[in-house]
Amino acid sequence: MLVKALASWLEEVSHGDPIYTALVASLFAALMTSLGSMLILFIRNPSRVERSSVLLDIGMAFSSGVMTVASFTSLLLPAIDMAGIITPLTGFILGAVAIYILNSILPHEHLIKGYEGPQWGMRKVMSAWLVAVAIIIHNIPEGMAIGASSTYDPGEGIVVGIAIGLQDLPEGLSVSLPIAVATGRKGLALLVGVLSGLSEVLTGFITALLGSAAVSLLPLLLGFGAGAMMYVVSHEALPESHRTGHENKATIGFFLGFIVMLYLDSTLG
Repeated sequence: MLVKALASWLEEVSHGDPIYTALVASLFAALMTSLGSMLILFIRNPSRVERSSVLLDIGMAFSSGVMTVASFTSLLLPAIDMAGIITPLTGFILGAVAIYILNSILPHEHLIKGYEGPQWGMRKVMSAWLVAVAIIIHNIPEGMAIGASSTYDPGEGIVVGIAIGLQDLPEGLSVSLPIAVATGRKGLALLVGVLSGLSEVLTGFITALLGSAAVSLLPLLLGFGAGAMMYVVSHEALPESHRTGHENKATIGFFLGFIVMLYLDSTLG
């Protein structure tokens, strides 16, 4: 099986070291984001694709399914096994609050929902760049999830990295598409998509460093990553995927993401 071969190769490259695993797994996710962004080079009319956003809706819903399962099987449940319920639950709440604060103070714009953030940002920053900021905000909890799960169990970190990498394919396109439409420059759109994926590498590496340096922080970090991801699912990804009349297809995408992550976690974890 191709996925098992990929997981074995990533484990071999990382040598079972938690920090190296976080780096390798998050780099894989960033690579998949870049591949998704590269699709913009093959789209003749980006504005037409943006208007008929069924693929983006399915992709966002798929991401939601992946993140929902990962939040529980790879983050919350291991954290509860390590420290009981209080510390992971505290981290869960803090993670959700942290992303809420980022959403409130950083100007960004969603493909469907539109502008979100302080009013000054609407006037000073182009909407296409605001979409890129929104995706970077989404990538922060994904990177944290990879870093925290890698520190808990390198094998689990590889599984989370592969699953998040799969859902980063459509996410990469969702970064590059609005920038290509707004600027007409596909090369610039690709560059921003690649840079957005690198935010996962940074947060994954930092989270793994914190978890390795202070093992007592690990249950809190695992809960924090879960709370951050579930906030993104509830407040951003799922609502975005159900705003354009493609609810049935988006729901199928959510279930596919849920099934894929659960399958990967049970067979590879």
